[in-house]
Amino acid sequence: MLADEQTSPEQIAVLRGMTGDRRLKVAERLYWSARKLKAAGVRSQHPDWSEQQVRAEVNRLFLHARE
Repeated sequence: MLADEQTSPEQIAVLRGMTGDRRLKVAERLYWSARKLKAAGVRSQHPDWSEQQVRAEVNRLFLHARE
């Protein structure tokens, strides 16, 4: 969700209808999807990098995402 978007009543109802376990699974899938997208971006910026270098950069970026 973008910063200027608000959660709709329908979205809130769906989230409230989920069990805690289901919400956790959805969050985990979102996390791994974000990592895959970030890796694709790093690969496109550095096509000469090895997979190990890409993974290391993704790890670094996620580790320092709030800094």
